[in-house]
Amino acid sequence: MAATAACLLPGVARAALPARPAAAPTLLPPALREQLVASGLAPEHYGLYAAPVSGGAPLLAWQADQPFVLASTAKLVTSIAALDLLGPDFRWRTEAHLTGPLRDGRLLGDLVIVGGGDATLSSVDVLAWMRRWRAAGLEEILGDIVLDRSRFLLSDEDHASTPTPAAERPHHVRPDALTLDGGTVQVSVQAGRRGQPRLEVTPPMGSALRLVNAVTRQGGCSATAQWRERAGAEELHVSGAWSADCPARPLQIAPLNPAELSRRALAELWRQAGGRLQGRVRELPQPGASTPWHPADRAGLAPAPWSEHRSATLGELVRGMNKVSHNLIARHLMLSLSPDFPSRPATLAGAQARVRQWLAARGLPADRLAVDSGSGLSRAERGSPRALTDLLRHSAQGPHARGLLASLPVAGIDGTLEHRLHGGAAQGQAWLKTGTLLDARALAGYVRTRGGRQLAVALLANDPDPEAAARATPALDACVEWLARHA
Repeated sequence: MAATAACLLPGVARAALPARPAAAPTLLPPALREQLVASGLAPEHYGLYAAPVSGGAPLLAWQADQPFVLASTAKLVTSIAALDLLGPDFRWRTEAHLTGPLRDGRLLGDLVIVGGGDATLSSVDVLAWMRRWRAAGLEEILGDIVLDRSRFLLSDEDHASTPTPAAERPHHVRPDALTLDGGTVQVSVQAGRRGQPRLEVTPPMGSALRLVNAVTRQGGCSATAQWRERAGAEELHVSGAWSADCPARPLQIAPLNPAELSRRALAELWRQAGGRLQGRVRELPQPGASTPWHPADRAGLAPAPWSEHRSATLGELVRGMNKVSHNLIARHLMLSLSPDFPSRPATLAGAQARVRQWLAARGLPADRLAVDSGSGLSRAERGSPRALTDLLRHSAQGPHARGLLASLPVAGIDGTLEHRLHGGAAQGQAWLKTGTLLDARALAGYVRTRGGRQLAVALLANDPDPEAAARATPALDACVEWLARHA
């Protein structure tokens, strides 16, 4: 796929993007109008626009200047802004600081872990990192493990426009500067060689969690996980049927907030790494949102960390986000756009203001294209099809075009488009970010026509009836197929 993606945009001529274009014409061929009508949605519930990347007249335009809920196509704005403002080599950094001397393998003080906003930090990463601590000479912490998550300063108001997290909706986990395993608990169900199917829980929480394995060996490959409280204790109850020929399958839930989850898991991970802890795992209180700070100012730490874990590069992060539409990575990237992050704590208001300024500099004011959380979970993330297409055209002419393209699902091949647009002209020729909310469906990205032209495309559908909105998907796919067949 990388080779195919790399050849899509070479030699594209630059096209000026007007700051305030005249109203878009209506260009909707009869065959596509029939598809819109056949979906059962009123045609006014669609917004469509497709134009050559190199400039020129659009091939498709319908309600192109009307605002629509973007759903997860908002991640395109986050991706392009992050690549432009942070650069493809940006990495999140999680730091370990020592508050006392290290003598004969014993830390005479606390170990402070400063979260750097890494949405991809996993138990596997942390366990390997802690083993590096031991290789560097740390065997025992006489004080506490102290968690500093203040590089994100967020309030309840910052989450008002996004869904409330629930155990059964792990994709709604809220941002946290020290998130472990995406703020979720994952249970892997595997067929046992004899007797009961086996369960593996990530992150590990040791004896603090009671695991109830109620999965039987009867026919079928179905299991569910529930977080329960019994007699003042918590348990993870897994039930279902898992026969010997069932493949391993992960179940994901989000029963705890990210702060509580990481607090519980880190002590167990340190124990698994072979380390000893005399104290406990505790939180460093959050400072006020208006308080400038550096980790060194908050706990008497040296400016340079004793040890550091780095995430993958931004180019890899954007790919991981867009292929599967990962909401938490998008929300963390949005916050990372806050001015002077990570030297100053990120705020959502600061990130939003910076993105607004960045968009305005490209002729896209907030009434044409607006982001909120950066993920598409918020219905305040709205834009017109033409504005989103203009941004995609601008990106296609910039230095990060190939990186963005490589991050997008490929029609009929991978990511969220793996099972769509099979067998037609669009298969392997369309790189599109999908978007899905109860009341919205969307596709946006790039399509290569049969004649070799490269198009920037934004196809949006909104309907307050969830069943009606779901019926928009075939119509949007038909638009992509029609464009791919174009000369």
